[in-house]
Amino acid sequence: MRSRRTTTMAWLGTASHARWLEDEARALLDFARAAAVPQGFGYLDAEGRLDPSRPVELWITCRMTHCFSLGALLGIPGAGSLADHGVRALATHLRDTEHGGWFSAVGPDGPVNDAKEAYAHAFVVLATSSATAADRPGARELLDEALQVSEQRFWREDEGAALEAWDRAFTEAEAYRGVNANMHTVESYLAAADVTGEDVWLDRALTITRRVLDGYAREYDWRIPEHFSATWEPLLDYNDDDRAHQFRPFGATVGHWLEWARLALHLREGLVARGRSTEGWLLEAARELFARAVADGWAVDGEDGFVYTVDFAGEPVVHERMHWVVCEAVAAAAALESATGEEQYAEWYQRAWDYAATHLIERPGAWRHELDATNTPSARTWPGKPDTYHALQATLVPRLPLAPALAPALARGLLDVRHPMP
Repeated sequence: MRSRRTTTMAWLGTASHARWLEDEARALLDFARAAAVPQGFGYLDAEGRLDPSRPVELWITCRMTHCFSLGALLGIPGAGSLADHGVRALATHLRDTEHGGWFSAVGPDGPVNDAKEAYAHAFVVLATSSATAADRPGARELLDEALQVSEQRFWREDEGAALEAWDRAFTEAEAYRGVNANMHTVESYLAAADVTGEDVWLDRALTITRRVLDGYAREYDWRIPEHFSATWEPLLDYNDDDRAHQFRPFGATVGHWLEWARLALHLREGLVARGRSTEGWLLEAARELFARAVADGWAVDGEDGFVYTVDFAGEPVVHERMHWVVCEAVAAAAALESATGEEQYAEWYQRAWDYAATHLIERPGAWRHELDATNTPSARTWPGKPDTYHALQATLVPRLPLAPALAPALARGLLDVRHPMP
């Protein structure tokens, strides 16, 4: 039995802190309600109002559908109807009935970006998995379709990973491979495995994770290369002329190391739940990635907060602080504390939440998405407040076991049961 050290000021596992997390989760979902539009969920500006200049993007609609499905499982009134709204949007406006898959973005008159992207399609799987766990109408049929598209169009057995993107008709694939899309494919496959009971998705999540973490991350001293050629050769200079890109920034992305650390532990616990080997490198990778993120990313330029990106010597490249990185630090620290019982992770958990409360949370549910190197609000990379997903998950990971995935765990009544009995 693991020994657990606690401090007199420990938060994790206390009823009072759970109430604060619950209040913040409700506030986040209340803030996100304003994003609903006929085609799905739109982009909120810095004041929390719809930005009419932006289309309805697939990834945002999926994340919101996932979040409101979690809200429905939390018993929050109105969340279920918004989850249903997202499911309907995925079944109609965003769905390509001619060629299959889902459009990247639509407007009132139809698609404005008809590319088929692995990143966004991973979120279709996650959203429909969560909606299925929440027993929302039509969700399971869409999940089955999303998994079929993922398997037939994006999964590459010979590569042990997902390819990046196609044109609308799935006739020409992009000559690029990306770790970001594969990371979210892992996340979505873990959810799908728990919801469907089909271990093929767990196996594929393990295959991707082994390639990225036990391979590239280890090889590059736990600074994960993000960009690759179609034959998986690292492209270390990719986007050198667009270093703060939203989805493909130059260099190594600190927040992704934290996200991968958490996913490695979810995967590890999912294997344990099925009576399989824990793959000893998974815990090692989670520890190393967290340590590298702290060493390279936290307060390395004189102010608290994680820098966005570094080069492969660990020198900061983009100094802005993104809200989602702190959210992933919260979740990774909670996951590591759960897996190890070590006080250092409980301390980092509290440090990350203190930072968020001091610099990011304007009021309950309203988070600044980006700060500059002096922790002043910025919009270099992420203007507005389009994303509730990272912050909402940061309020739930500390209250749930590492497996199953968030929505099925809530559906099974595991809230505030972080260490269920065998």
